[in-house]
Amino acid sequence: MQKAGEMNKGTMAAIIGLDNEKTTAVCAEASSAGIVQVANFNSPGQIVISGSVEGVLKAMELAKAAGAKMAKQLVVHGAFHSPLMEPAREEFKTALENTEFAKPKIPVYTNVHAKPVSSETDPAFIKQTLYEQLTSSVRWEESVVNMIADGAEQFIELGPGKVLQGLIKRINASAVIKGVDKAEDINKL
Repeated sequence: MQKAGEMNKGTMAAIIGLDNEKTTAVCAEASSAGIVQVANFNSPGQIVISGSVEGVLKAMELAKAAGAKMAKQLVVHGAFHSPLMEPAREEFKTALENTEFAKPKIPVYTNVHAKPVSSETDPAFIKQTLYEQLTSSVRWEESVVNMIADGAEQFIELGPGKVLQGLIKRINASAVIKGVDKAEDINKL
């Protein structure tokens, strides 16, 4: 992905205050200036777009005109989850083909489909979904909604920070959320 970012200079931007449909429409309209699409559907009203510098800047302009509270370019080294990551896909595909995958023992929600793969899922489908993820939107909001609908009652964010905890609270204010910043904190759960 780093190499793809160096080959195809791009950027990303946070769009705050527009819904998914409006942001998608803004990206479609801005695509006349360059490549741009939704990279992350994070939570209601918080979306990240990705693509060529020209496409993203045009989408930011259109988003503001459409009523976005904020359109802020992000400091990133690539246009992740966009077609500009295409050069990374072939190398990643080779790595996936050379990796043995087992059927999951617990459901794992994919970013591409926002639905779980399970012990019934063919590992080839899991590989294909991972391959598609490099250039596809992350459907985080929909994944969390689906997890809750499927019975998830508690979310634990592993790693420093509370970004995902905040997103989940915006998606469902009644969700039970905990965070683990350090490995030694796991025992405190």
